[in-house]
Amino acid sequence: MRSAIRPVPRVALLITLATLVELAAFWPGIMTWDAIRQYGQAVSGRYDDWHPPAMNWLWHQLRHGAAGPAPMLVLQAILYASGTGLLAVAALRRGQRWGSIAILAFAASPIALVLLGTILKDSLFAGTLLLAAGLIAVPSEHHRRPKFAAIILLIAAATLRFNAVPACLPLLVALTPPAWRRSPARFTATVVLAVVPLLLALPLANAALRAQRSGVELSLVIYDLGGIGRFANANVFPPTEVANPVAVNRACYSPVSWDRYAWWGEEPCAIGFETVQAPLRAHHAAYRWWFAAIVAHPLAYLDHRLAHFDRNTRFLVRDGDLPGLSLASDPNRWGYAVAPNALNRGITTVATMALATPLGWPACWIALAFGLVVLRPTISQPGGKDADVASALAWSALLYALSYLPLSVASEVRYHFWTITATGAAAALMLGQREVWAVPRWRRVLAVGPVAAILLGSIAARVMG
Repeated sequence: MRSAIRPVPRVALLITLATLVELAAFWPGIMTWDAIRQYGQAVSGRYDDWHPPAMNWLWHQLRHGAAGPAPMLVLQAILYASGTGLLAVAALRRGQRWGSIAILAFAASPIALVLLGTILKDSLFAGTLLLAAGLIAVPSEHHRRPKFAAIILLIAAATLRFNAVPACLPLLVALTPPAWRRSPARFTATVVLAVVPLLLALPLANAALRAQRSGVELSLVIYDLGGIGRFANANVFPPTEVANPVAVNRACYSPVSWDRYAWWGEEPCAIGFETVQAPLRAHHAAYRWWFAAIVAHPLAYLDHRLAHFDRNTRFLVRDGDLPGLSLASDPNRWGYAVAPNALNRGITTVATMALATPLGWPACWIALAFGLVVLRPTISQPGGKDADVASALAWSALLYALSYLPLSVASEVRYHFWTITATGAAAALMLGQREVWAVPRWRRVLAVGPVAAILLGSIAARVMG
């Protein structure tokens, strides 16, 4: 035990140095259009629900310390670094030296550093969950306070994304007493109980902050109506004054994102948010239109969703056809921008190259998360009292990624930041343990086969494309 604990100061030193490099390279933080809109609300103190009001409120509080994106950049970096450090230390204390090294290596990947350097709800979300996972991994004699802090972090994370529940749930279940997970009936009841605060977190936060309704939920409805119409070659939108709506929609639809239906694009579609929001909102009709279109054209809906998920996970695609990483701030009235520097250029150059490799293809990480779940499907450690944080991370990564199959409207890699982060940490903790591989041969094949197939399929699509 003593020999395992000795390297802990080295972990702290490495984490501190990596964080300082991150801050130096991306100071004061990359501001995308989303962040600019959020910061405007943080300045005014008036919120709508297009982006998480809880994050905008937090940013409003951080402005008491300093204006601009820098406080949020520091917070994202600290959360992420703290979670990484705790997981690395937990691995060391379990005698997993190489697992600890792998955790640190995954955390310092150039893609992760660029995403952390960008002010995003996805980066704040990943950092919050990673710290919660690190607290779960703290040795059992120190569990009470870290457990309470982890619960608070998970509920806070659930206010940041509409599809946060699948990511938070496995980690929250891992925090429950072992007796609650001992039988299938108890485990099911525990899952149901844990879902409740996670489901309520976002709407209660929005209500507490008096966030105005923005119609953000219409983005999914409109995109699905557009996709169904495209693959069914029919018009499933509410009536508009647009001539030949089928042809118009065919020209507007893209399996990459819904942006042409929004109002901010260079060429907004004649059928889109501005033209159909009123009839969709009337008498709460949005979901009736959506459901009726799916029932009438189920195969078209499936074609649309699979085509988009393919782009969203960067599977059978060409990397040049998809959005890249945000490497610089968009123009904003405050003039916030990252000053050119050698560290930034080096990290962004390598990150851009890595995005065109399996490291930047979420489909490969999803397959790996699936394989980890196959190898160790239970959250409880075999014969132990503690939860298996590696299994909880793998389940969290997998369920969160799969939530984008029915719910996504865009194809940026940032949406899978948590899936990549959690899968990397879970693999580092799990794959070096002999007992993990002590399973029937069919399970080993089922764990490895999809990873190999998706990796080879992704490479083939790019070579042949």
